[in-house]
Amino acid sequence: MEKQDLRIVFMGTPEFAVESLRALVEGGYNVVAVVTQPDKPVGRHGSVLQPSPVKQYAEAQGLPVLQPVKMKDPAFVEQLRGYAADLQVVVAFRMLPEVVWDMPRFGTFNVHAALLPQYRGAAPINWAVINGEKQTGVTTFFLDHDIDTGRIILQRPFDIPDEADVEYVYDGLMRLGAQIAIDTIDLMLKGDGRVESIPQESLPALSEGDAGLHHAPKIFKETCQISWNQPAKRIYDFVRGLSPYPGAWTMMVRDVASDEVNHQSVILKVFKTAKTDRLSDGAAGELVVEHNRLFVQCGDGQLELLEVQLSGKKRMAVKDFLNGFKDASLWRLEER
Repeated sequence: MEKQDLRIVFMGTPEFAVESLRALVEGGYNVVAVVTQPDKPVGRHGSVLQPSPVKQYAEAQGLPVLQPVKMKDPAFVEQLRGYAADLQVVVAFRMLPEVVWDMPRFGTFNVHAALLPQYRGAAPINWAVINGEKQTGVTTFFLDHDIDTGRIILQRPFDIPDEADVEYVYDGLMRLGAQIAIDTIDLMLKGDGRVESIPQESLPALSEGDAGLHHAPKIFKETCQISWNQPAKRIYDFVRGLSPYPGAWTMMVRDVASDEVNHQSVILKVFKTAKTDRLSDGAAGELVVEHNRLFVQCGDGQLELLEVQLSGKKRMAVKDFLNGFKDASLWRLEER
């Protein structure tokens, strides 16, 4: 089978998915339609509709774009069926009902930004860095009834340097995800649409149950609050696993004993820290200022804060932060 004979419907929404769609289009694969999320209201009153990055790229390439509100909508299902896809490729999209993922004769495969069965869920890149993993990767697998549990086609590893933040890993996996999507389709072309796959239950991580699995649930604002009584290394990984987005945060509180007027507090985002060999000799969250450097007490030692952002201000280096915040040593970072 030749690439122009394999009819592909692509499904995705964010920038992460654009790289895979671009690889298909520029590689000469036969993308017959693109499915993405409805335009998102933005602006002060939500009066402006913002198309997804995938929609913007697809329209620039002259590809038909479908934007269903509900994936089970009969009108959408019939419209999708009309494209007679042999294969559907999903990258960073929502959960699909069986009537959709079972429609193509060769099935539907997903590009997941982790080495399944590890890090099933909505935020695999963040959680891999938060957990201090030294390696993650990408997986292609066939969709089935449960989220991220289908039969695995291919996997590619990706090393995580100790100093890397989630942006670095995101960019690397985005490119690697595009390549594994192409590799998976090429395997299908060689097999006239068929490809070997293995059940996740047969992999070592699941051979004795799921006790050793790490999960990757959706991240909310409360997920991002720093707990300063944890070991410094754990906090270091937590910060880089949320940097630059959505950003780890803490409540910065002025010591009541130093302020007889009122109790002051402000949200402080932390984007970058550095490990130190300084031992902790105070309560978790206490700040220490030394020569334009800022350290915070953790559960077993001190971390140096390097880049922060006060609520309502821009992100800045700590040296600049201290220039405008002369009494930082009178404040503490509140324990969650």
